[in-house]
Amino acid sequence: MPNLKEVRNRITSVNSTMQITSAMKMVSAAKLKKAQDAIVEMRPYAEKLTEILANLSGNMDASEGNYAEVREVKKVLLVAYTSNRGLCGAFNANIIKRTRKVIENTEAGVEIEVLSVGKKAYDFFKKTPYIASGVREEANHLYDDVTFDNIAGVAEEVMKAFSEGAYDQVLLVYNKFKNAASQDITVEQMLPILPPEEAVTDVDYIFEPSKGEILDELIPKALKTQFYKAILDSNASEHGARMTAMHQATDNAGTLLKELKLSYNKARQAAITTEILEITSGAEALNG
Repeated sequence: MPNLKEVRNRITSVNSTMQITSAMKMVSAAKLKKAQDAIVEMRPYAEKLTEILANLSGNMDASEGNYAEVREVKKVLLVAYTSNRGLCGAFNANIIKRTRKVIENTEAGVEIEVLSVGKKAYDFFKKTPYIASGVREEANHLYDDVTFDNIAGVAEEVMKAFSEGAYDQVLLVYNKFKNAASQDITVEQMLPILPPEEAVTDVDYIFEPSKGEILDELIPKALKTQFYKAILDSNASEHGARMTAMHQATDNAGTLLKELKLSYNKARQAAITTEILEITSGAEALNG
């Protein structure tokens, strides 16, 4: 049985840890409310805009833009959305695992480049030897200010690279927010624009203003919104995962604290009993 000093030190250490995890849980809960409201409000708009974009892409000619151009896939950009910090359970590990699976399932001869949105993806993939084109980290700062204007710049760079032929396909890998305790790992194609699931090419659209003006305005906005929605989903999922992880850590610390206090009381009682026995034995010896 450990001595009283060791148990007291462990109790102090676990109590301090429990206070930290409890504080982190409350901070994450406060941040989650704001992040959850942002994605819940954005999702219907983004999904409808994507639907409109898909319908328009089915009516686009090659001369009207190349965001829907399907080319032979020789180089792929994977945008991996992780966090800049840890202590959020399996949030980052799940994205890294799925991104690796996408890379491993890519056909031989296709070059892969990873754009990390979050330091955790960059820290992992910069050490990965089978990524031919390397890892970019220009987007790690996006979580510092999650606004459309801040994120639009990175989305524009990705769109420009695809338009110029630097990439033939762009995939987003992120956690889709469901609730605080659950996220869906999603692999979503950003470019080229996917055609609608149901054929709409026979629909006679009336364009006002001209079709070209609408496409020039709508397509970039829809693609930026898709990129923005993914980071909102990831941001809300991160706070939910961290709140859940810290809640579990706090509960575990509380359970361990109870066990340590019980162990301390037993050790203290044993020490008192031993002292009483020694005093009694000594008194009897003197009387004898």
